Formats: sequence, structure tokens, C-alpha cells
Amino acid sequence: MTAQASDADRRVLVRPEWLEATVAGVFTALGFDSADATEIATALVEADLRGVSSHGVMLVPMYVERLNAGGVTRERELDILFDAGAAMVVDARGGMGQLSSPQAMRHAIERAGRYGIGIVSVRNAHHFGAASRWAMQAGQAGRIGIAMSNTTPLMPAPGGAERLVGNNPLAIAVPTTAGVEIVLDMALSAVALGKIRLAASAGRPIPDTWATDSSGTPTTDPDEAVLGMLLPAAGHKGFGLALMIDVLTGVLSGGGWGDQVRPLYREPDRPNDCAHLFLAIDPELMGGVEDFKRRSSGLAARVRGSATAPGVNRLYLPGEIEAERAAQQRRNGVRIERSGLDGLLATARAVGAVVPSRMV
Repeated sequence: MTAQASDADRRVLVRPEWLEATVAGVFTALGFDSADATEIATALVEADLRGVSSHGVMLVPMYVERLNAGGVTRERELDILFDAGAAMVVDARGGMGQLSSPQAMRHAIERAGRYGIGIVSVRNAHHFGAASRWAMQAGQAGRIGIAMSNTTPLMPAPGGAERLVGNNPLAIAVPTTAGVEIVLDMALSAVALGKIRLAASAGRPIPDTWATDSSGTPTTDPDEAVLGMLLPAAGHKGFGLALMIDVLTGVLSGGGWGDQVRPLYREPDRPNDCAHLFLAIDPELMGGVEDFKRRSSGLAARVRGSATAPGVNRLYLPGEIEAERAAQQRRNGVRIERSGLDGLLATARAVGAVVPSRMV
């Protein structure tokens, strides 16, 4: 395998094992133990493997800046504040979302096994990357998994000119007889802010349906968009669902909501203070898991086998394109933005991390 870069997309091909080891090395150099550093690295690289680069290794410089400034802590254990059996409220103590989230979902999975459903609300949290990873954690345990988070406000109310709610992500994973085949993962803006930051780093324009400038005028300039407002997906529907996620995460947990959730890329010394919600539903206690998997497999087959429009050769389930891309990139190498790779290597040098020699 050789390193490749495209003039069109400015991406470079690297070995996923090299990428995971490099990212883990950064967090090890910052004082995380090897298991936690690997957990963080695996989560970030998985996002790149699935083609969700906005939640991948491009985040490492920002995470490191916040760790060094004190805006995110090295705490890893959850503090259980409220435990009512099927429902829990926990405090992440400002630690990395890639460490608090798998613990929270494990609690939800275990409670679902006892009560049919497990709900874990997390406050004082930090960015957890791609929501699909945590929903899929439940799916791999035979549960229906749901994960969501609020973010700092980035979108206005319909007709408004003020950032009011975040582009709050929602993920749902459904197990079938063939594994976790159905995986919805969506932010509620037209696109995630990370995609706009990627375009800005690469010097590419964006569609004018993604964001506005600071005055509320749609823009194709990613730098202006970062300073402006994201546009909600499907207008008032996307705004309404984003608002409800703020209720289910921040308001319900007693954590941050609205502008109490701080920006990730500004004020690195201040806690992000976002909130998460993790749900697991056990079909075994609701009629039987194997019967559920057969039925969900039938649904998946129905989608794939439905009629196609002219010129369309294949229909996909939610998450199927990402799963196939991840499998292909795991075998053949993962393409990441050159700007993201440069940022990772510069950060590794700055913290004195050991970078493996065999990139490709």
C-alpha cells in the first residue's frame, strides 16, 4: 500500500492500525493509561473508517488543547447521582466522552436485561464523537440502542436570527439476524459543523443550504459559516427535534442546555458541559429477541428489495453505506483529509508522542 493524495479531495491513504496507534500515542503522552488511550483512538478512527471524518482524528488537536487548558478533565469513572433501577443519572465529571459513553451504555444494557429498558442520563459531559458508536454498542449486545447529545447552540428558531439550539445528534441501532444492520446516525442541522470545518481546512466552498453568515444570509464560504449559524434539517421539523433532544439530555439530567453548553473550539479552559442520553431496549423481555431479529431482518430485506427509481441500481439501509465503507477501508487503508493528518502529526510532536514509522 502506498500513500496517495487526490488533488480533488486532498486526502491521503494510511493504514488504520497506524492511525489508531498514533492517536493512542498522543493520549498516552498526555497521561492516559494505555487502555483508555486505545479506547479514545479506536472511537475516533472508527468514525474515519465509516466516512464520518468530522468526528474522527481531526478532533485530536482540539481535544488536546482542551485537555491542556483544563476544559476537559482526565476523569474516567462515572459518579452515580440517581439510581431508580431502569433509570440512572450520572455525572461524567467533565471527562472525555469516549470514556464516559461506553460506561453509560453498559449500564443501560445491563438495566435493559433486568427491566426491559435501561435509560442513563449523563451530565457534566464532553463531546462523545459519533453517536452511532454508542447506539451500536447496545445493538451488538442484542438490544435496540439509542444515543443522543446536545451541543452548544448553532441553529436559530425558524425565522430567528440567534443561535438557540445545537445540531444535536441522534443515533438508533437495530440488531437483526445478520448483526447490527440498521443504524441511523444524524445531526439535526443540514450538516454537522465538523463538515464545515473540514471544508474550511481544505479550502473548499460549501453548498448555500448548509449555513448562514453572522447576519443570517446563506453562504458558500465555510469560514463565514463557522462564524454564522447552521441551518436545521427540514426547517421547523429539524429545529423542533433538536429542541426535544435538548430536553431529553440537558434539561432531564440537570445538566447544561441551550447556551449553558460551551463551544468546543472557543474557551478551551471552560467545561463543554454537554449532556447525553443512552437508552437500551431488550426485545427478550418484550416478546423474545430472536423473533425480533427475524422481524427486523424482514424489514431490512423489504427495504433492500423495494422498487428503485430510474437510474438507481441499489437501495441502502440507514448505516449500510458506512458499514461497507468501514469494512473496505479496514482492509485497504483509510482516507483522511491531509489537513487532518497534518494536524494530528503536529499535535503528536507537540506532546512528545511516539509516532509509528510505517504509515502506509
